[in-house]
Amino acid sequence: MKHTPLAQQVQERLRSLREEHGLTQEKLAQRAGISLYYLQLLEGKKPKNPSLMVLEKLAKAFGTPLWKLLKFED
Repeated sequence: MKHTPLAQQVQERLRSLREEHGLTQEKLAQRAGISLYYLQLLEGKKPKNPSLMVLEKLAKAFGTPLWKLLKFED
């Protein structure tokens, strides 16, 4: 089984949820109270590892519990 780094899993999940909710990066960043630049780093080609506080803000912006934001497919 292939191991995918956490930052890449978060990147893919964020992009997927954002698109499912019909949000632009700008709108999601506003809702979450984070900078657009930081969100772009999280969704970029070399994603950054987000802090727990940022993940909580993003989950709240999606209206979902944090555990659902971090529920990755195998």
